[in-house]
Amino acid sequence: MNKNNTLSRRNFLKAGALVGGGLVVAFVVPGGRRLAFAQAPAGAPLVPNAFLRIGSDDRVTVLLAHSEMGQGIWTTLPMLINEELDADWTKISVEHAPAAPAYAHTAFGAQMTGGSTTTWSEFDRYRQAGATARTLLVQAAAARFGVAAGDCRTENGRVVCGERSASYGELAEAASALPAPGEIALRAPKDWKLIGKSTRRLDTPQKITGRAVFGIDVQFEGLKTAVVARAPVFGASVKSFDGSAALAVPGVLKVLQVPSGVAVVAEHFWAAKQGRDALQVDWDLGPNATLDSDALRRQFGGLAGTPGAVAATAGDVDQALAGAGKVIEAEYFVPYLAHAAMEPLNCTVRIGADHCEVWTGTQFQTGDQAAAARITGLKPEQVTINTTFLGGAFGRRANPTSDFVSEAVHVAKAAGMPVKTVWTREDDTRGGYYRPMFLERARVALGKDGLPAAWHQVLVGQSIMAGTPFEGSIKDGVDGSSVEGVSDSPYVKGTPAHRVELHSPKTGIPVLWWRSVGHSQNAFVMESLVDELAAAAGEDPLAYRRRLLKDHPRHLGVLNLAAEKAGWGSKLPEGRARGIAVHESFGSYVAQVAEVSVERGAVRVHRVVCAIDCGVAVNPLMIAAQMESGIVYGLGAALHGRIRFKDGRVQESNFHDYRVLRLDQMPVVETHVVPSTERPGGVGEPGTPPIAPAVANAVFALTGQRLRELPLRVGG
Repeated sequence: MNKNNTLSRRNFLKAGALVGGGLVVAFVVPGGRRLAFAQAPAGAPLVPNAFLRIGSDDRVTVLLAHSEMGQGIWTTLPMLINEELDADWTKISVEHAPAAPAYAHTAFGAQMTGGSTTTWSEFDRYRQAGATARTLLVQAAAARFGVAAGDCRTENGRVVCGERSASYGELAEAASALPAPGEIALRAPKDWKLIGKSTRRLDTPQKITGRAVFGIDVQFEGLKTAVVARAPVFGASVKSFDGSAALAVPGVLKVLQVPSGVAVVAEHFWAAKQGRDALQVDWDLGPNATLDSDALRRQFGGLAGTPGAVAATAGDVDQALAGAGKVIEAEYFVPYLAHAAMEPLNCTVRIGADHCEVWTGTQFQTGDQAAAARITGLKPEQVTINTTFLGGAFGRRANPTSDFVSEAVHVAKAAGMPVKTVWTREDDTRGGYYRPMFLERARVALGKDGLPAAWHQVLVGQSIMAGTPFEGSIKDGVDGSSVEGVSDSPYVKGTPAHRVELHSPKTGIPVLWWRSVGHSQNAFVMESLVDELAAAAGEDPLAYRRRLLKDHPRHLGVLNLAAEKAGWGSKLPEGRARGIAVHESFGSYVAQVAEVSVERGAVRVHRVVCAIDCGVAVNPLMIAAQMESGIVYGLGAALHGRIRFKDGRVQESNFHDYRVLRLDQMPVVETHVVPSTERPGGVGEPGTPPIAPAVANAVFALTGQRLRELPLRVGG
């Protein structure tokens, strides 16, 4: 957050030409490259920057630099703009911005959505967008009224001076002719009117009525549909194929080989699907035809007993462990996981002589634009990315290889016509890019005070960053996304002698960030392990964590709040128990208490109490929704989720065997937001990591069985 609530005009992006005319001035994109445009013609709407426009009808349109995939930024980012703009909230509408340099992520230099970064990265930029527009509107009103700008105020979409007032729409044309303002002071927190107030979602009416357009909904005259037969084993390739039976299916138009397999193009989806089912493809299965989950686990276990790349170290761990009176040893395991978004992957592409247009739900506009340009031989600026609503993503639609978009461009190029390439649910589940499988082995020595005196932990799992444009982030053999939540854990860092090591084997299985990335498995390991240490020390799990985290006030704040609201220590009905976990990720601190029972060997979660400290809470209602979302997503993985390989093939296919949480399994969830003035942290991802260990710890409290593997199985 800007300490002076003031931003330099020089550091603010302005690109009105990208949003439909109006005031267009020079702006700076990441890397310092300046772009300049001419003044817009008279009568145009006010477009003071790349992030909003105000029409003569008083409508305010906010353009999102990021993708709305259920996390609520369709509402949160307009709130940031309107905190400074003072428009009529009922007249605000929202659009996804085009792919353009103006919308590059302030931290990453690319237009993308992920890592729970949207709100904190735009906290100043979007408020500045609103303040810039308000300043111009006030100046235009002051000129009309013949008064000083300081004599005017704004409220609910109007500029007011005494008894005179004018609407923003009435002032838009005059404001668009004014020069861009210089330094603009942003409102102090004490003057905020919207930030911190629970505000209902702006996209809800569209989604309730069915007007919201997702990628799967895109349709226009002449559009065909394709389904692709992809390799049954990762790394396999087409030796030959016979498309005659497919072409005999009514509605099938073409059968084409593309880099990812064989595409069947048809008048509609069902014809394309039937045509693909009729294909005869001879595959060269390649080197991964013997992939087997059990064999991989044994391989990982062997690596865990050998030295790895050092991610964190202090003191003499080996000596401390050798001389310890009590050493806790544990091995934890988590499987590969699919993203399992509700909307399967899809992408529509239309290619012209000098232009390519793409419609899809994507998290990575810059990468997709570049990929489409490479395939078509066009320049990136000749590729238009139309971002639709995303029916879930969880990282799958932020692939740095742009796999599903690249495939769709290849299909449309080969077909010579506009094509929507659609993945079935089975394609999506078996289509690759999973949360990596990890095996983690720990040895922790307890001192006489019951606290850790030595901590040695070895992690074994694939690197997400290896082989991607982000490979440069791997330092000394350590992918930070593999060890996050361990190497920087307050438990590890607070132990006098500690060493965290990493092995990143290559398996041939494509992996990708999954909701909360490395924290998804590492929180399960760390918070379960700390529970083991508490039991070994003979202490209550909450009291033990309080001792370990005594110098970490934000951890303690959410831990104590969740425990209090859950009634930690109070009597529960027979057959139930509570478990607790606390974890920091993406700049936010989350604690959860799970209340569980075990019914016929199955874990049943009845209630989850969640406390979050995410810094400044822009929209508490959205924060609560995202905690619920993260919890239900994490519970599905904790109780059911796994992807297994046998003979190189994925064994799971659809929701019947890759289960997500069912409605009748959903617990009551209570969320409590800690008031804070700290910099905003993430919200979309931090709700997921604590839920699996909270449930596992509750099972231990109830049954005495320590569950060190996901999905959780009692008595197994």
